[in-house]
Amino acid sequence: MSHHPVEDSNRSDNPQFSSIVESLISRRGLLRGSASAVALGAASGLLLSGCSDDGGEPRRLGFAPVAKSLEDRVALPAGYSARVLYALGDPLAAGLAEYANDGSDDGNWDRRAGDHHDGMAYFPFPKGSGSATEGLLAVNHEALTDIYLHANGPTSIQGRRPLAEVVKEQHAHGVSVIKIAKSANGWAVDRGAAQNKRWHVNSPMQISGPVAGSPLLVTKLSPDATTTHGTLNNCGHGVTPWGSFLTGEENWFAYFTVDAASDTPELARYGIKSSAPGFNYRGWDTPLMAGDLQKRFNLAQTGASAATDFRNAAHHFGYVVEIDPYDPTATPKKRTALGRFSHEGAWFAPAVAGKPLAVYMGDDARNEYIYKFVSAANWDPADANGGLAAGDKYLDAGTLYVARFDEDGSGTWIPLTTSNPALAAFSADEILIHTRKAADAAGGTKMDRPEWGTVHPLTGEVYVTLTNSSSSSSGRGQGGGSSQPLDAANPRCYDADTGSLTDSVNGNVNGHIIRWREANGSVAATRFRWDIYLFGSRASYPANVNVSRLTDDNDFSSPDGLWCDARGVLWIQTDDGAYTRPTANDPKATNCMMLAALPGSVGDGATVTIGTQKTYVGALPRSETLARFLVGVPGCEITGVDLTPDYRTMFVNIQHPGENGSLTDFESNWPNASRNALDLGTPGVRPRSATIVITRDDGGEIGL
Repeated sequence: MSHHPVEDSNRSDNPQFSSIVESLISRRGLLRGSASAVALGAASGLLLSGCSDDGGEPRRLGFAPVAKSLEDRVALPAGYSARVLYALGDPLAAGLAEYANDGSDDGNWDRRAGDHHDGMAYFPFPKGSGSATEGLLAVNHEALTDIYLHANGPTSIQGRRPLAEVVKEQHAHGVSVIKIAKSANGWAVDRGAAQNKRWHVNSPMQISGPVAGSPLLVTKLSPDATTTHGTLNNCGHGVTPWGSFLTGEENWFAYFTVDAASDTPELARYGIKSSAPGFNYRGWDTPLMAGDLQKRFNLAQTGASAATDFRNAAHHFGYVVEIDPYDPTATPKKRTALGRFSHEGAWFAPAVAGKPLAVYMGDDARNEYIYKFVSAANWDPADANGGLAAGDKYLDAGTLYVARFDEDGSGTWIPLTTSNPALAAFSADEILIHTRKAADAAGGTKMDRPEWGTVHPLTGEVYVTLTNSSSSSSGRGQGGGSSQPLDAANPRCYDADTGSLTDSVNGNVNGHIIRWREANGSVAATRFRWDIYLFGSRASYPANVNVSRLTDDNDFSSPDGLWCDARGVLWIQTDDGAYTRPTANDPKATNCMMLAALPGSVGDGATVTIGTQKTYVGALPRSETLARFLVGVPGCEITGVDLTPDYRTMFVNIQHPGENGSLTDFESNWPNASRNALDLGTPGVRPRSATIVITRDDGGEIGL
């Protein structure tokens, strides 16, 4: 399975996270005061401590683990039901016909559900009501499965794309806001609601924050560098304390092309270069009748100045974008103070009156960085309903930091500001527009593909998924580049079929999750403590690879989506290609999944040895503290999750089912025409990305 290649442009000499961990664990008394390393075999008897009930945290999950599955249906625990709520092409406006699902185009894709549903959040309606039966759902649309979107797949005539196809693709990206409500017949979209809105690649947007008006943002369409068009490759998300939606622009760079004469080191640092078109380049700039909204995806320096061409157009993407779901007339704002990179999402620490706000972010590419933004303004609860004006107050001024993971088990947040001597060569604009280069110079620690993050609402600890380190095709989206070297943070270089330790380039194809705790519990702290929470693995792998001792009830690979709900339940979602096929040694392959976990806390584990390599693992989970809750359909990724305030309704996205199929073999036919998510797909029907709604048959809380 191959979702997309992974951008790999960091050539700085900054240390790998792994090299720091290796030095770290060689010391005595790290994190827990452990006097010596604990052999892996002995560790299993010492670390089976369940989650305590301190602070009201639950002690055990309340469902039987779901078995692995390769079926073309969604699998849930007994006693749960699921329906398809919002699928590719569904109308957002009254009077539009149902989606034909045959690739035809009625010209209304700015009023239909986009493709590749991703990060998502539920907002009670009316605002401030706390309603668990009526709300607005904001849904990201990351990318496309082109083969199913068009009647005969995408077409090109002598290197030129049809303009109608290009516009359809641009409108199928972006964000949906839909009004939904629960009735006696279950949940449904209110297709006539005034709040329904599609934001897409061509929608007007505002550039907000410190670099608005910068010469580095001047283009033919934005000569004053304060406005722009569209949001692109929207992946993870965030929810602000004032009730707005944040959407992260992730692999935006892969849609652009550039000629050799226009290559620059700044573009190359973001994976844009003439020698290698991006994996999402779709020829949007090529139609004969293309307008500037299409031509901007060609970065060639064709004019006399930046105001006459699109050499700076790529600088308009790579931000966190704020959308007010309650006001469809409010122009979204790109919050430039949070930096520019492949934003997976943006996750707030709990807001505390009189204290600054903190937002955590990851740059989803191999060997990139983890960031934190701390607001200049202290939180005032009176701003809880402040809309985008509150965003102006808290997200347009503050300090952006990059993380350095130190050898003694602590970490440092390095400021990315002009007052940092390491950034003396950078202007303030360059730091926020060329953020990766600034982080290189500042000495951030290279990380292994930071994906989603979340903040535990009861402990304040931060979790981030590092999806995998493999460059082999067996790791989803990992073709090309080089593997992470064998070291303490990635101690498992192993064969993907057998799990045998090896010196090959396979790397750690199953990924892991790290976490940290800010010093003194302060989000404004510049120091923190960290450890590694959980390692992904097949249950069948030997103990020196299955470090967290996962079983058939909870083994997983390539953690991606991540969210901790208000009760302290951690939801882990996968986007994997390493575990979706049977092998000679393990026939128990499975489609991508979502697990529920009751995590411990930083430092609850011990040092272990894998072969000759030392590393650190968190407390080993049990089936009642880590269990598989959902398994998706062939070709899909499980991504995006939220609950209503009463915890009795869950929303989850099934992204790109049948991704590896063709028009003669769809791979998946899900969802069924009945829209029962648990039914097998209907043979011969094209698959559709969709949001499903999950409830318990007895009306109880989800997961517990």
